[in-house]
Amino acid sequence: MKLSDFKFDVPKKLVSLYPSENRDESRLMVLHRDTGKIEHRVFKDIIEYFGEGDVFVTNDTKVFPARLYGNKEKTGAEIEVFLLRELNPELRLWDVLVDPARKIRVGNKLYFGDSDLVAEVIDNTTSRGRTIRFLFDGTEEEFHKTIDSLGETPLLKEFIERKVEAEDRERYQTVFAKNVGAVAAPTAGLHFTPHLLKRLELQGVEVTPITLHVGLGTFRQVDVEDLTKHKMDSENYSIPEGTVNLVNKALDEKKRVVAVGTTSLKTVESSVTANGRLKASAGWTDKFIIPPYEFKIANALITNFHLPESTLLMTTSAFGGYDLVMKAYKEAIKEKYRFFSYGDAMLIL
Repeated sequence: MKLSDFKFDVPKKLVSLYPSENRDESRLMVLHRDTGKIEHRVFKDIIEYFGEGDVFVTNDTKVFPARLYGNKEKTGAEIEVFLLRELNPELRLWDVLVDPARKIRVGNKLYFGDSDLVAEVIDNTTSRGRTIRFLFDGTEEEFHKTIDSLGETPLLKEFIERKVEAEDRERYQTVFAKNVGAVAAPTAGLHFTPHLLKRLELQGVEVTPITLHVGLGTFRQVDVEDLTKHKMDSENYSIPEGTVNLVNKALDEKKRVVAVGTTSLKTVESSVTANGRLKASAGWTDKFIIPPYEFKIANALITNFHLPESTLLMTTSAFGGYDLVMKAYKEAIKEKYRFFSYGDAMLIL
């Protein structure tokens, strides 16, 4: 498929700046792949579609406050430092993006607030990318606490055009968040509440985790018309044995295996045995799922409404079928569904 196949206009006012007041009261569009039927529901109605033996695979990554603001030595110029990933915990080496990049060269030092935290730029990686080494006299735990206190919730400012607020720190985490490492939330999980999970449990639904630390590459603009030439950034993942057992049992018993989010979908499809079953593994995946694609593990998907030409939309279209998903998106715009991270949800059955 081509990039232009995923081009359409979303009115700016439909890109949600704030989440719904109650997580499970977002709107829910339900797509039935077998009939093409589209339903309009509320997210907590999701329990009506699942029962005994069905399995929800959730992403338990936890977002860390990845956006820091430092001052350049001598000039005092304010520089935004977006932490992408830790390269070496012992040496405190990080991959970061800096803005404005033109002011930051190898050898520059940055100071962060009134803290003892200093960073030295040691390499250029891309036009905005740098490798930095943090200079900090303390334990690893103290270092991460300092980052946590200085950092800001990494909402994607290109799309959520407002200042980050204190409430975002809690609201931009899913109720599953446990393993720190993501710079963006796995947003399908933002709609769940402990109460809704309890109701699912009472219906015999199993909820089980994988971990995929979402990176900014997921949101990087695709700039090639031929999608087979687009290269995804690698993201670190882990699939535990307990999840494997539950998922494979559900598959054997012809039950639903529900990927909660495209991150969970990508992860389980990255670790498949020769006979089409999930296997425990950990490592890095750069899997890019576009139509047509034969899914081996998940047979249902919960996801948000994504922006045009995004890799997330392409993966959703591969799962739901291009024509049905595009029809659903037209209807979503007409019915004023809310788009992007803090927006509404879609269930594909």
